Amino acid sequence: MSELQGRHVVITGAGGALGSAVVEAFRGAGAVLHTPRHGEMDATDESQVAGTYARLPGLWASVHLAGGFRMAPIGDTALVDFRGQFDLNTVSCFLCCREAVKAMRRSGQGGRIVNVSARAGVVAVGGMIAYTTAKAAVASLTQCLAEEVKGEGILVNAVVPSIIDTPANRKAMPDADPTAWASPAAIAASILQLCAPAQTETGLLVPAYGRI
Repeated sequence: MSELQGRHVVITGAGGALGSAVVEAFRGAGAVLHTPRHGEMDATDESQVAGTYARLPGLWASVHLAGGFRMAPIGDTALVDFRGQFDLNTVSCFLCCREAVKAMRRSGQGGRIVNVSARAGVVAVGGMIAYTTAKAAVASLTQCLAEEVKGEGILVNAVVPSIIDTPANRKAMPDADPTAWASPAAIAASILQLCAPAQTETGLLVPAYGRI
């Protein structure tokens, strides 16, 4: 995808298993990558996120992988845990989306934003109420922002994975069949496609369910 050659792209959460696959895909497409790590930018800190995006040259795409997971039924979910999932997943997404839009408006060339929701956030499931509602909010944020900025050439979409085949998930679920899970490389390919200049659709929630 040589169309991304020399284009500036932010990838948050680049240090994880999915992040590594996304970085590899975008590097292969010739993008100029900006991958702020947690020590450099806390994605839940408004001033840090604003400062990071303000320093960027002409931004083409912003991919928001930063987030967190917590599994607990409602009776075992403290308010601090509920708010924590919204901070990690929704607030981080909101702040990066907001600052990405500002940066893209400065460049005047439009752009692409890709968020990460979750299947559990769009298909009802119990036992992880804080996580699922936070990811549902990411899906809503994506579609509402897509409507807000669609006249500016800024397209906003999200990928919606199920369980991702990562070393951590294999360790946590040793009896499961990881070949049925979503592949980081496949998700990365979907994200790359959503960031292409040729992409025309916005407000999409793209499933990445593997065989689950």
